[in-house]
Amino acid sequence: MTTFHYEDTGLIDYQKCWDYQEKLLEQVQADKKSRKGPTPLNYFLLVEHPHVYTLGKSGDAHNLLVQDEFLKKIGATFCRIDRGGDITYHGPGQLVGYPIIDLEYFRIGIRQYIEKMEEAIIAAVACYGISSGRKEGATGVWIDATIPEKARKICAIGVRVSRYVTMHGFALNVNTDMRYFHYINPCGFTAYGTTSMERELGRPIDMQEVKNAIREKFNDIF
Repeated sequence: MTTFHYEDTGLIDYQKCWDYQEKLLEQVQADKKSRKGPTPLNYFLLVEHPHVYTLGKSGDAHNLLVQDEFLKKIGATFCRIDRGGDITYHGPGQLVGYPIIDLEYFRIGIRQYIEKMEEAIIAAVACYGISSGRKEGATGVWIDATIPEKARKICAIGVRVSRYVTMHGFALNVNTDMRYFHYINPCGFTAYGTTSMERELGRPIDMQEVKNAIREKFNDIF
């Protein structure tokens, strides 16, 4: 049985955390090379970021609906990155998870990895009485996914895989300031909304409790 090496960084600058992920990815790849095969070495960062919009490598910049001056006004930055997916928002009150693991060790492919991540998050929010699931044709975790006029995303997922080692991950809206989603087409969608655990339950949620639930469900499912 493999135990994830969790690290809770708290609030951390996006670029600084991205650089740190790259460093950890190199360590996992180096260990894999020295073993000449899959490695159990892994890292799992749990973080929050200052206000930032990130655009995936295949994303459309037009899904950012405001200009640089407005970003400054709302205290946000914009960053093009190397994960899959389109544009998303990160900010305080949102739990972001970055698993850096060797998919070969777990004997799964990218699609299975994303599905396991979705499954773990669905199970974690269910601990709070929130019923969620997958939406056909879209990654992430959704509420009322099969009802077009009500479908809303509670967790976005975007990953990068290099030599079977993962980077980036998920962004779960816990106590997120949802106004920041008004300035983008989240993940490229224009017809669906976003939500948070706080919005669904009508009360602030203890972030440490959510982190504990995420750890428990990821350990169970992987």
